[in-house]
Parts: sequence; structure tokens; C-alpha cells
Amino acid sequence: MSQPLVGMDLHDLREALGPSQPQYRARQVYDALYRQQVPELVQITSLPASVREELAGRHALGLPEVARRYDSVDGTLRYLLRLADGKTVETVLMPEGERDTICISSQVGCPVDCKFCMTALLGLERSLSAGEIVGQVLLVARENQLRQDGGRLNIVMMGQGEPLLNLANVIKATRILLDPDGFALSPRRVTVSTAGIIPKIEELGREPVRPKLAISLNASTEEQRREIMPLTKKYHLSDLLAACKAYPLRPWEKLTFEYVLLRGVNDTDADARRVVKLLAGLDAKVNLIALNPGPGIPFATPDPERVASFQAILRRSLPCFLRKPRGLDIYAACGQLKRVAEPPQIALP
Repeated sequence: MSQPLVGMDLHDLREALGPSQPQYRARQVYDALYRQQVPELVQITSLPASVREELAGRHALGLPEVARRYDSVDGTLRYLLRLADGKTVETVLMPEGERDTICISSQVGCPVDCKFCMTALLGLERSLSAGEIVGQVLLVARENQLRQDGGRLNIVMMGQGEPLLNLANVIKATRILLDPDGFALSPRRVTVSTAGIIPKIEELGREPVRPKLAISLNASTEEQRREIMPLTKKYHLSDLLAACKAYPLRPWEKLTFEYVLLRGVNDTDADARRVVKLLAGLDAKVNLIALNPGPGIPFATPDPERVASFQAILRRSLPCFLRKPRGLDIYAACGQLKRVAEPPQIALP
């Protein structure tokens, strides 16, 4: 069977429908896929039955299947999704008050060997297609009756994988998610997170339609970052910060820096003061994440008092937020996505 429909843009859909169909048919399919979020081709009732049958004979819809769903005591949902080739990825829904956030994956596994992240233990199996990226959003949104209008829904590409090492598919997926005639999210509502692939940061900045950018910093010195993020041996911290300074922010936009606090490693007051100096002159904010524990991770979570002291120092100079861990009891929190088949036994704070 040919390429699945989910992930196709208007040009692709015109090609899929063929020259015998009027061009407005592609718009009807596009609307049904991304705005109406139909779960089956037969439900595209704007198409004649014969066209639906012909299309279904050549193309699968392309949504992933739910292999397992895990429900956290805090309302977080972790989906283990099966792709067409049998491989699995994880997608997490975090409802919070008036806002819902879907954390999606960009690769099966991850090639970036961050020492504090369970996903890194998987290694990389392959990158996801644009359709497999968009399909995560469509499935979770439909399963939970989430609507993209009204500013409630956020998408963060912070699941499995390094998104900038799959940039072409990430950008194509982003265009569909942000297209007013597609999934129709605001550019303010989609964020991509990178460990710091400098050439790809520059490439992302040249894209006319792009998500917001978040950088995983996680250290206050080059040596420290190299120990916990070996990627720094190739992409040095000073060069990363230079790329951030050169990044073309939109008028409403700030760079986000993520910082995972590891007890006794990068969580001292001196570290906090060095982070302030590193980010001086950048229009930025910082999200702090106290390490989320997991088997195979050789680090510990700092005490709350240490986290509070670190945050207080940063807040004197720039916006700094503490990201509340979500879904710890189902391995759904940041850095925990390792396709664990059974829920863990973790004592919650």
C-alpha cells in the first residue's frame, strides 16, 4: 500500500487523488484529516463513495494504534503507540486546569546519550515520518475530545528522540499542526526541544513556519555538560550559546532553556550563578526540572530546599519556573519515556 494519508499536505493529497479528481477534493480530504480528525476514511462523507473506496484501496489512513494506556493518579495519561511496522513510541497527555499539553515523540528511541534520561538507554531505532508525528496528536486529541481552538491545547516535542535530527519531518508536521486550514494551532502553542544540534538550530531559524525553540542546557560549565551530555564533545557549549544569540526570535517569543537538576552534580548556588552569566543578554526563560528517577540512571533528585535556592538565584535575573513532575507513577515524566511495559513502583512525594 502507498504512503498513508495522515502526514500529507495539500500537494501530496492532490498527487494521491490523481489528475482525474478536481483539486477541491484534496482540500476536502485535508479538512477531514486535520480539522475534523476523522478516525476512518469511510467517514469523509464529503467525498463520493466511489472516491472513498478508491482512496482506501491505495492508502491507509495512517493513525497509530494504542498498544497500552497508563493512567496516573494525577490525571496524566501515557500512551504506548504501535506504528505500522510494529515499532512503538510514547505520547503523554498532561491535563492541568484550563490547559492540556500533549508531549509527542519524533524518533523511535533516541541517539543522544544524555546520562540522566531513560530514553537514551534505548538508542535510536529510526526517525518518525511527518504522519507518525502528526498522528500522535490526532489520536490523543480525538481520544480525549481535545479541541485546538480556544488556546487550551499545547504540543511539546519533548518525547522520545532528538527532533532536530529529524528536522524535515518535524517541520512538515509543524506546518500541518499550525495551518489555519489544518489542525489550526497557534505558533505559540507548539514547542520543539533540542539537546543542542547547532547546525540544525540555525536551519530551524530560517524556516518561515516553525515551533518555539527550547534548549536542554542542564549544566553550568562545558566540562560538566560534557559529562552528562556527551553531545557537547561535538557541539560545544560556547558555540551553542552563540547560536542561541543569533537565533531570530519572533516579537512575542523567548528562548526556553531546560535545566535538569542532579543532586550534587549541577545544583549548587555556584551553578545557578554561572547559568545566569551564561544566559545574560538572551531573551530567555528557564524551566527547572528536578530529576525524575528511574532504573539505570546513576543520579539522584535534589532536595526541595536545594531546588528552591537554585530557582531563587535565577529569578533575580530572568524568568525561572519549576516544572512540576507529571505521571511519575506511570513513567510518564520528563526523561522517563523508555516504553516500560509495566507501571513502576515509585514512592510519590
